[in-house]
Amino acid sequence: MVDYSEKQEVHATAAGNVNAFADSTPPFENTHNMKDEIKVAVDEEEEELDLYKPLVMDPGIPHEPNPLTIRAVVTGCVLGALVNASNLYLGLKTGFTFSASMFGAIFGYGIIRMMSKAGKIPIIGGTFGPQENSIVQAAATGAGGIAGIFVAGIPAMYQLGVMGPDPDVPRNPKEDIGSIFTITIVCSFLGLFFVTPLRKFFVIQVARELKLMFPTPTATALTIKAMHAGAAGGREAMQRLKGLGIAFGGAFVHRVVSYYAVGILYDWHVFTWIHIWSGYTSWALNIESWGWYFEWTPAFIGSGILIGLNPAISMFVGSLLAWGLIGPLLVHYGECIGIQALSPEDEGYDKWSSYYSFTSLSKLGQRTPSPRYWLLWPGVMVMVCCSMAELLIQYKVIGIGFKALYRQSCQGINNMLVKRGKHNAFFAKHGAPHERAKELVEDSAREEDQVKNWWWTLGLLVTVLMAMLIFHFQWQMHPGLTVLACVLAFLFAFLAIQIGAVTDNTPLTAASKASQLVFGAATTGAHYEIHHAQRLNLVAGGLASGGADVATSLTGDFRTGFLLGTPPAKQWLAQAFGTFVSIWLAPGLFVLFTSAYDCIWDFNWDEKTQGKCAFALPSVSAWAAVAQAVTDPRVKIPLTSGIFAIVMGVVSIIQVIIRHYYLVGPREKYREWLPNWGAIALSWVIPAPVFANAALLGAIVAAFWRKYNMRTWDIYGYAVAAGLIAGEGLGGVVGAILTLAGVDGSVYGTQVACPLDEC
Repeated sequence: MVDYSEKQEVHATAAGNVNAFADSTPPFENTHNMKDEIKVAVDEEEEELDLYKPLVMDPGIPHEPNPLTIRAVVTGCVLGALVNASNLYLGLKTGFTFSASMFGAIFGYGIIRMMSKAGKIPIIGGTFGPQENSIVQAAATGAGGIAGIFVAGIPAMYQLGVMGPDPDVPRNPKEDIGSIFTITIVCSFLGLFFVTPLRKFFVIQVARELKLMFPTPTATALTIKAMHAGAAGGREAMQRLKGLGIAFGGAFVHRVVSYYAVGILYDWHVFTWIHIWSGYTSWALNIESWGWYFEWTPAFIGSGILIGLNPAISMFVGSLLAWGLIGPLLVHYGECIGIQALSPEDEGYDKWSSYYSFTSLSKLGQRTPSPRYWLLWPGVMVMVCCSMAELLIQYKVIGIGFKALYRQSCQGINNMLVKRGKHNAFFAKHGAPHERAKELVEDSAREEDQVKNWWWTLGLLVTVLMAMLIFHFQWQMHPGLTVLACVLAFLFAFLAIQIGAVTDNTPLTAASKASQLVFGAATTGAHYEIHHAQRLNLVAGGLASGGADVATSLTGDFRTGFLLGTPPAKQWLAQAFGTFVSIWLAPGLFVLFTSAYDCIWDFNWDEKTQGKCAFALPSVSAWAAVAQAVTDPRVKIPLTSGIFAIVMGVVSIIQVIIRHYYLVGPREKYREWLPNWGAIALSWVIPAPVFANAALLGAIVAAFWRKYNMRTWDIYGYAVAAGLIAGEGLGGVVGAILTLAGVDGSVYGTQVACPLDEC
């Protein structure tokens, strides 16, 4: 057992997890930035730092009698709403979503710090401390959540035509806004209510025993502490805020303005330029057809800053393999096909006759598939294998966790019996304090500051009953399947929190796919029609993964609040307010985007436009493909794709084993040279190498920045990355509004320098 009360260094990311594949799963395991960027060093003369106890705050910080203020909750909800909108745009485009925690902490500091200067003005003025800052980020995380189901399971239902009674008729999401609201309510509140006992279990009862460090939430708490550490901390906080604000504003303006000159300000189609300048030669346009161009996307440049060189290089190499070698070979040997963008009778055919689309997912099972469909299965397989291997490699931690959960349950039952004057030898024995109880974490919160048991138990009971009724009448789902989805949500959350707290990598990608496989098996012998079986698969999978997603994020917030001494009940209420905002915000934003971009919901779009869409929809494609594979006997996985997927999955598992059991001790330094299979798999699922190119640029910039000016990197690095990500996401929301208003770039802008004269 490691004694974490000894002086130590804490390594964590300072900008929140980069989540991928719309399942809140960072694909960038063991990256440099995830472990090494925030250093909290304790000198021998200083007080020992124990990160399993609340942090010792600056003595000059005034007492905070009630950190749950209106200004904190409102500010957090507004900032979380920005991240929610950003996540919907970025998730549909790339499969990535981002945490609101650090964004809310830094931006919230600046906003309320200015408010606090208003003196004694009610609501606005008054002192501002770290606990109120944690309330801001808790509300922001709540309001920024639940975007995952809107960039994966729900649009996948539209892509498969299973939202309505007729699978052959596309259905506009505006018709289903009521159904979308109800599934959002169930997912959000399910996660919120069952996360409460997980807070006490993981943050208080077994944290030291299981060595649960929660790197990202811990980094957020340390950042908040630093920002409130006297005059010096305040100066650095304002510098971070300035960097975040400039990056946010610049990315926002760039994204909005670039809609009116996409081929100049956003997408650089170099091979199209060569094609035009060289008199329409075919070789350059052939390369262009595989997606080889550069996109000045602030969000992915920002994500490259966060993730570091290893995963960025891995993603680029994966793209090079997929769209520079494997894809062309598949087409060359007839294993896959591309679709010519223009027919001979179309205008401009002579100019663009050699331009093809290799990303179509239409008519699966009816014709030779595209390289995108072929590569989808190796990508999903490797992602699942990586996540499951990382999960199973921690079997000792998981085993201790389940034993501790059993012990705590017995202890709770025994305490309840004792209060009633009864005794049970079994529960008394199995609920006895652990022999190492002296090492357990003490909950510094007073009894009156704890979340009342009836808050979450009553809420959970009502939510489960509501889910059973809603899913039965709305989706014709048997109540037993709904209960199964709720149980899986809890189980996946339990595992994801436990592993994420140790590794900073939550295996929700594997969990979401596992839920689809479970429900595929559960509906196999029930003689459901194919489209109804697919509907159940996606709805139940969305409920399981969505509930686990919310619970995992909010547990991290509880860890941040614990370190800062924030009363749990007040933080829980802030999360509840934020969650309530997200319930109405996320569906509204989804309808906004689907109203502006038909390709998100119209399953005929792919065939009509040869796959050309403003959004790549990688997570949507993966969810839809898995649902089809487990329910539709007509949809087959190509044999060669399946073999390749199995081989790559085994390779990724072997690497996880080697990294954990061989590259230890003096050989641990070689881990950084291993390829990151999560990032490689992601590059196979995203149907273009363009995002890998941008992420690599961001990682290179960050590497040089750290090397030549570490001091400014410590202050600005993560703040700039967070600003770039959120800024472009909000710019995408404005772009959707401009499209609906009929004043977007397609009407008043120029498409010069774009293939087919259209970007």
